[in-house]
Amino acid sequence: MTTERTRVAIVGAGPAGLVLSHLLAEEGIESVILDSRSREEIEGTIRAGILEQGAAELLATIGGTSRVHTTGERHEGIGLHFASPAGDGEAHRIDFQALTGRSVWLYPQHEVLIDLIAARLGAGQDLRFGTTVDRVEGVETDRPRVLGTTAEGEPFELEAEFVVGADGSRSAVRPAVTGPSREGGYFREYPFAWFGILCEAPPSSAELIYSNSPHGFALISQRSPTVQRMYFQCDPHDDPHAISEAEIWDVLQSRTPGVELREGPIFQRDVLRFRSFVSHELRRGRAALVGDAAHTVPPTGAKGMNLAIADVILLSRALSELLLGANGGSERGIDAYAAAASQRIWNAQHFSWWMTSLLHLTPDASDFDRLRQLGELRSVVESEAGSRYLAEAYTGWPYRTEL
Repeated sequence: MTTERTRVAIVGAGPAGLVLSHLLAEEGIESVILDSRSREEIEGTIRAGILEQGAAELLATIGGTSRVHTTGERHEGIGLHFASPAGDGEAHRIDFQALTGRSVWLYPQHEVLIDLIAARLGAGQDLRFGTTVDRVEGVETDRPRVLGTTAEGEPFELEAEFVVGADGSRSAVRPAVTGPSREGGYFREYPFAWFGILCEAPPSSAELIYSNSPHGFALISQRSPTVQRMYFQCDPHDDPHAISEAEIWDVLQSRTPGVELREGPIFQRDVLRFRSFVSHELRRGRAALVGDAAHTVPPTGAKGMNLAIADVILLSRALSELLLGANGGSERGIDAYAAAASQRIWNAQHFSWWMTSLLHLTPDASDFDRLRQLGELRSVVESEAGSRYLAEAYTGWPYRTEL
């Protein structure tokens, strides 16, 4: 088995790994990206995407291939709807521009990945699809190693000065970082899920609608001028194929009173389970975790991809300090990475939990719980301070510039 060498080995060709490779390349730091999936699999897996303003601005600068500001849709607010047990409905708009001067961009993650892969390959990035990583060794040394199997089925060893796990919630790098606990982390499972559909129909609303009804939560979104994405709260064990299209539309309409939904043929349906997770360790020796390898959030706050980008902005600065300069540079930044990243991670965890708790009904909720929840919703929409908190968190906090 031949041992290859690189400065930074990045496991995972998702948004975190691809953006990190770009930021490192801008500093003159070589990297290799490894991913077990094919390019077609990565680009063809349709996933949601709301980009904070800062994330959209960064992506627009990468490689001249980003379509975020041409194909993506700028949203300057969201609808927040709720109804009392008596059925009295209220519709409110959280105006991001008026409250914060910022916006978000509706741009699905698979489109982001199409842009990023084209940009990185165009820049000469060593990007290896179909490469399975089995384990990472030697992270406590200055030459950690990534071992696995190439797309041709041959064993490989890649020696680096630093290894980054950007390979999702089933990360092969995480055990090398978390040590004996392997999967150790802070974890919360939620007692509900989202039943999601994609349908052929024009948008029912110009902006996203988050709706809390006596029947449960619903989210009205869109993917394009001809495709809608919608969700409603369901049991995590529900079979997405067990109900008819007519029943799906009845559920969605019952949970969005006052909104006339535009119906169309449903061509995809799934059940998305909710969980929150933060790894006990984000860095050990010469290895670190970013993105879903380090943390996951429920989708209510639209923080997943944005948090991954914030992670790699910090990590790229730390790696620049470590790998550049005389005598190998400084370890100050990499020593500070975990604590610095954790601040935003836990802010995002709180916001995602808060939005989820604000909008969903738990199976054991009492009348008191329901009425208290409505009181909280009114405290958000009737208070400029409450609305501003939601707008600031949703559109994204400023990126941290110091480690």
